[in-house]
Amino acid sequence: MTALLQARPIVGEDPAPDDRPRRMSVARRIAGVLLTGSGKVAAILVLAAIWETAPRLGFVDATFLPPLSTVLDAWWDLATSGRLLDNTRASLVRSLSGFGLAVTVAVPLGLLIGWYKPVATLLGPLLEVFRNTAALALLPVFVLLLGIGETSKIAIVFYACTWPILLNTISAVRGVDPILLRLARSVDLSGFRLFQKVILPAAVPTVFTGVRLAGAVSILVLVAAEMVGAKAGLGYLINASQFNFAIPQMYAGIITISAIGVVFNQLLVALERRFTSWRVPVGA
Repeated sequence: MTALLQARPIVGEDPAPDDRPRRMSVARRIAGVLLTGSGKVAAILVLAAIWETAPRLGFVDATFLPPLSTVLDAWWDLATSGRLLDNTRASLVRSLSGFGLAVTVAVPLGLLIGWYKPVATLLGPLLEVFRNTAALALLPVFVLLLGIGETSKIAIVFYACTWPILLNTISAVRGVDPILLRLARSVDLSGFRLFQKVILPAAVPTVFTGVRLAGAVSILVLVAAEMVGAKAGLGYLINASQFNFAIPQMYAGIITISAIGVVFNQLLVALERRFTSWRVPVGA
């Protein structure tokens, strides 16, 4: 009798929570991540297999597209000799310096232009002129004004990275849901509090889209700039390898640039998730 009373739930007592739906949701997410990761790995392996076999089977000229194993051997030789590290360090210092300056300047300026109409009216014509001017078209101007050293290369990266960040930040501020603004104003939020509590959180995802675009631009523009009048850097390494007909080393430099771009983008994605952790995931 005592055992039966202990087994029977007491009237009004909450039943033990069933965590099976939560476990199933976690399992589905883990399975989705594994499936996505395996798909990406499979795509990379297929590309590597094609690159390795196509020159060996004569589908392409191995002189101009060596097998992947040959390129990896050249990459290892560059790495062990220290040349790859020196050139990578030079490129990263220039790229990160220009990118960091662009984020520091473009985000506050974009928030200002997007929020205050007088500032947008004043700077609007200048933005329209310079946003349509390609960064590489101005490379000779930067070299003439700032010289052939580090300053001109950092400046061209800064210029190229500024526009994706600036334009996306302006669009983010202007694209905030009007309903959110009306609700915030209905509780008598001050201008500063409205900007802090509503505008900034709503704008962060779009701002990070511009930051990620600028991250890719910082590497691409720098490599092009290093091919003109540089004595170090991955762009210089690729260009010098081409002139010396060291084709495997040229491809090794290209692979290094691609790997840096992927790592940089993933770091920015992780940073974006950190700053937008308040967002409800789709399908949750």
